[in-house]
Amino acid sequence: MALRQIVEFPDPRLRTKALPVSTFDAALGRLAADMLETMYEAPGIGLAATQVDVHLQLLVLDVSEEKNTPMVLVNPRIVERAGSQVYQEGCLSVPGIFADVERADRIRVEAQDVAGKPFVIEADGLLAVCIQHEMDHLAGKLFVDYLSPLKRELVRKKLEKQRRHAEPATASA
Repeated sequence: MALRQIVEFPDPRLRTKALPVSTFDAALGRLAADMLETMYEAPGIGLAATQVDVHLQLLVLDVSEEKNTPMVLVNPRIVERAGSQVYQEGCLSVPGIFADVERADRIRVEAQDVAGKPFVIEADGLLAVCIQHEMDHLAGKLFVDYLSPLKRELVRKKLEKQRRHAEPATASA
């Protein structure tokens, strides 16, 4: 397993639409394991392959308090939605920024595991939010897209400022 670099907003690679997974092999299993390790290290509760610059329909998540219930969804599709909820979301690709986003409260998702076996998940609450958030990444969408253009621009500027201050100062001779 290896930690992967998380791509950060406004990097245009985050806007790439992920392709369906068609090859279920050891490399896919390694990618999922790397993504879980990266997500836990970050720390986060979900990570889409797009966020590590791999443009395949793969996401990992773990919303358990103990961080011991990892889930891997390959080629996920939401087939039913019900209700709505507003949840304050954050994102590993948009560090330090949180905003209220309205999403379906309950969803039914069809997906495959890393071996290609199909399964169905019925999710509500935080799990439903997390799956929808990560699936947005696979479509090239970020939670900041739910914000007004002005707020989105403020987020971009705040992140640029954070990056400038995080860069090591160059030594002068």
